[in-house]
This record gives sequence, C-alpha cells and structure tokens, in this order.
Amino acid sequence: MNQATLHQLRVFEAAARHRSFTRAAEELFLTQPSVSMQVKQLAKVVGMPLFEQVGKRLYLTEAGEQLLLTCRDIFERLAQFEMTVANLQGLKEGKLRLTVVTTAKYIIPRLLGVFCHRYPGIDVSLQVTNHEVLEERLSQNLDDLYILSKLPENFEVTSYKFLDNPLVVLAASNHPLANEKNIPIERLKNEPFIMREPGSGTRKAVKKIFEEHGVSVKVRMELGSNEAIKQAIAGGLGISVVSRHVLALEGSTRKLKILDVQDFPIERSWYVIYPKNKQISVVAEEFLKYLIEEGKQVVEETADYNFQD
Repeated sequence: MNQATLHQLRVFEAAARHRSFTRAAEELFLTQPSVSMQVKQLAKVVGMPLFEQVGKRLYLTEAGEQLLLTCRDIFERLAQFEMTVANLQGLKEGKLRLTVVTTAKYIIPRLLGVFCHRYPGIDVSLQVTNHEVLEERLSQNLDDLYILSKLPENFEVTSYKFLDNPLVVLAASNHPLANEKNIPIERLKNEPFIMREPGSGTRKAVKKIFEEHGVSVKVRMELGSNEAIKQAIAGGLGISVVSRHVLALEGSTRKLKILDVQDFPIERSWYVIYPKNKQISVVAEEFLKYLIEEGKQVVEETADYNFQD
C-alpha cells in the first residue's frame, strides 16, 4: 500500500460511496475512464479486485469494503489535522464542507457571499441535494455542517434553528383563486397539483397537511426542482406548495402569486446540524455562529420579494 496515492484513495472512496464510476467522475470533475484507471491501478497495488459488477450494478468485494473503511479513517484523520492547522492559523485559511437541501440553494449562496468576503482565505465545498441524500451523507460524516428544514429522525445530531422557512401555496397571477381570501384548503382538491420529487422534505410536509385535512389532490406532474415548478406554475399547468424563499429573487416578472389558503403558510424553520459529539473545525464553528447571529438579517437584506402576495 506504500505505492497507493492519496488521489487514488479519494477516487476509490467516491466510486465506492456512489457505487458508480460515472457519478464519482462527476463529483471529482474527472472523466469516467480516468476514474476507472485509478481504481484499476489501486486494485493492482492491493493485489485483489475492489469491485465486482453484477449486471449493471457495481458491488464492493470484501477487500473493497475493508479499504473503504480504511479510507474513511484516513480522511477523518486528515480532517482532524486540517482542523488543527486551521486552529493554529485562525481563520486565515481552511475549508468548509456543507451539504444543504435543494430549497436552501436560494439562501445559502447569499449567506456564503457575505461570509467568504469576510474570510477570503476559506474554501467552500457546497453539495445541494434532497433530504434523503443529505441524511445519507450525514450518516457517513462526509461534511462539516448540514442545512435542512426537517430534523432527521434516525440520527443523533446537534441542531440550531437560524431562520424561518414558511411553505406557501403558489399559483399563476391570473389563476381564478388569485384574488380570493381565506380559501378553504378543501378547494385545492380540484386543482391540478405540481409536486416535488419523492425524498423531498417539502413534499413530505405537503402530504402531511393534506392527510390531516382529508384532502386528496390531483397530482398532474412531479418535478425535481423549484425552478421547474415555478415555470410550470407560470405556464398555467397547476399550483404547488413551495418555500417562500424560492421567490426571493423573482425580480419584477409578477407572474406568480401566493394564494390566501387556510392553514397556510406551513410554519417551518431552517436548521444547521452536525453529528452529535462531533468536534467541528474552527471554520465550521465560525460559520455556525454567523448563521445563528446574522443569518436572518443577511437573508432579509439580500432578498427581493418583488412578486404578488
């Protein structure tokens, strides 16, 4: 193993985590043949196959499973070393690894802009994904901090609430219900509904409130992004429930309107979390403090809610 390089180990770890050379290549900004070659060279160093392919699926061999555990131990020790160096250097240098749920992409980049301007020597790695993948990364302790709107039920975490995240009913500005007040939630069952993809925290919250009121909506389509949902609503394809934050940069188009529906908005919050008892780096600690103390003010100052409410 003295011949194995750190680069090869990082490539292998990504391929093992994704069970895919293609997805590993996308994450590491490499080509798929390059990932395949690095894994092949590493297997040659180990002296045993690290993967086996059954049909179209990729599986780890026993040697691969053991090497994956070793890689994570090595990377954790390196992270601890980086933390020590960062503590010695203060906040002049360092790395911040974040994973956030999809809707958070409307607020986190603006928050990071102020923070990174304040500490220009800090490099930020930002993963944007749905709630299920975030929990998977959390279980593997792949990042410093995680930002989501529903606390995980299956993991012990340290959590802090730093911002409100109300969910609202959104329609096209020319929708028949656009000018009505105090609309009963039951009225929505006759409306074509645009739903987020399975695994979305917003989808789970919407499903829960409709079930509580015995309302069964007609799902016209499922879309994997809030941008696609907004375009579909503006095109008259239906209504949806989204975070109010997805409208923060709508500008002056005024093609969307929040409906005045009973029991809405659904009151939720943004949380920043990390595994319980984890020692976070000085950079992560400073970003956490910044979110709690300044997050709400920064979001409000940089938002442009120029749409019909």
